[in-house]
Amino acid sequence: MRQQGEGGSSNVFSMFEQSQIQEYKEAFTIIDQNRDGIISKDDLRDVLATMGQLNVKNDELEAMVKEASGPINFTVFLTMFGEKLKGADPEDVIVSAFKVLDPEGTGTIKKEFLQELLTTQCDRFTAEEMTNLWAAFPPDVAGNVDYKNICYVITHGEDKEE
Repeated sequence: MRQQGEGGSSNVFSMFEQSQIQEYKEAFTIIDQNRDGIISKDDLRDVLATMGQLNVKNDELEAMVKEASGPINFTVFLTMFGEKLKGADPEDVIVSAFKVLDPEGTGTIKKEFLQELLTTQCDRFTAEEMTNLWAAFPPDVAGNVDYKNICYVITHGEDKEE
């Protein structure tokens, strides 16, 4: 895992599409109320006030600013978003969620069961999304899906075998 801080953000721009970077730049500019290139507590207080949040406590603002390792310039701002987005959940958290569905501890789940869950619960998968899932993670001949591989790809971005 990359270290957070000065050296860790060198490749942050490659994590986003150009259009996303432009949107984050616009958001940064809105938040940076005094236009000094750094988001401060005062900037946060002012932008929250424009959104109707008038009684934000100083320690709440302090906590927001302290989420960064130093002054929040645009690169740090983008890095913070990148870390929040890419680190959706650590691999062990996702594996633990799947283990609830695998009481025998086999490391696999039946394709039919997983498909039923993903197409009927919460943020439901479409038929196309299911087709893409099975193309990326084909079940074995017995119809079992290796959820540990799915978890690895979610958190690392590539197949273990590669």
